[in-house]
Amino acid sequence: MTKFFKLISAPLLSLLFLMSLTSAGYAETTVSAEVGFIFNTLLFLICGFLVMFMAAGFAMLESGMVTSKSVSVICAKNIGLYAISGIMFWLVGYNLAYGIPEGGYIGTFMPWSDASSIDTGYSDGSDWFFQMVFCATTVSICSGAMAERVKLWPFFLFAAILAGVIYPIVMGWQWGGGWLASLGFSDFAGSTLVHSTGGAAALAGIILLGARSGRFDSKGQALPIKPFAASSIPLVTVGVFILWLGWFGFNGGSQLALGTFADAVAISTIFINTNLAACGGVLAAAVLTRLMFGKTDVVQMLNGAIGGLVAITAEPLAPSPFAAILIGAVGGMIVIFGTKILFNFRLDDVVGAIPAHLFAGIWGTLAVPLTNADASFSAQLIGVLSINIFVFVVAYIIWFFMKNTFGIRVSKEAETKGTDVTETGVIAYAIRD
Repeated sequence: MTKFFKLISAPLLSLLFLMSLTSAGYAETTVSAEVGFIFNTLLFLICGFLVMFMAAGFAMLESGMVTSKSVSVICAKNIGLYAISGIMFWLVGYNLAYGIPEGGYIGTFMPWSDASSIDTGYSDGSDWFFQMVFCATTVSICSGAMAERVKLWPFFLFAAILAGVIYPIVMGWQWGGGWLASLGFSDFAGSTLVHSTGGAAALAGIILLGARSGRFDSKGQALPIKPFAASSIPLVTVGVFILWLGWFGFNGGSQLALGTFADAVAISTIFINTNLAACGGVLAAAVLTRLMFGKTDVVQMLNGAIGGLVAITAEPLAPSPFAAILIGAVGGMIVIFGTKILFNFRLDDVVGAIPAHLFAGIWGTLAVPLTNADASFSAQLIGVLSINIFVFVVAYIIWFFMKNTFGIRVSKEAETKGTDVTETGVIAYAIRD
């Protein structure tokens, strides 16, 4: 027994000492500046590669949603846009966003450079990487919406402009200390800055691109889905789960610090609310499709998860768990009604990106004042309108210019054969079919 007490005495004394510090008012003490720098940098890097993994989720989701003769092009688009986003965000994007004067509108056209200092609280490189993968996420949203009829290289050109110029400008309006930040606009992790931006750019593209041949009849009704059947629902499902996982980095990393007790608790809360919102989106879509159509639509359930995640992204910290479920559930329902609206206007969004990202992103941003007393509805509305109108108009002009010069749509023959054959030279599916 004597040996036993000797073994446990040191740990017990240490624990009692820590408890005495807490009771004496030392619970709020923080780590040193250097240790805080390390923890904050680690948060950016870990959450950054979780968000980077979302690129794989987008590739899987889109590959599963398109027909079997367009899978390879989706893969080419997703790895291509990620590479383009990385280069463009280094070349001009980062400083366009963060070189903006306080209350201003646009930063500087300068390449990113490392100026790390312990005073900033994290390494510049970790911040650049974390912000870059957000940029790539924005561009990914456009890929699936325009699938099966857009030319590959015009899409790459637009990806470069969106990643290097359009997204960084609106990003700087809020996260770079620009005019929306001065106005009081709040978007914690980017329901509007990232997701609505990508959705608005995609909407402009599909309007000018037109629907896939034969997708709608002469009265504008969507034709039976069989000729446009998804190539792999299991692949879509795996893609959604990867996106769901990556979202913890997306929202959790946006706390921007992990050097204090309060930050650690906040990130834990963000994880919980992010997860619950996705759950709410899934179940709302399941129930609503059953009530409306008599069958439970698995694709809408999967997109409901995305809609719920997008909706909670604007404010994942302030809501209670129940409020997070409701916010996500509304996001899931918006996906279903948003899809019907697109059909009514004969707009062909192959993967449902616009309802899930644009429409649910608007809802999530406008809902922030419901749980965050520091946010105002007027500032949220101004932010939503200004960002979405700016992105849509600029994207429309760019797509219009490309359409009327070198063209953005593949030929009807290419659509029949499949974009895999005409855009990437992959012939396996063509031979099988």
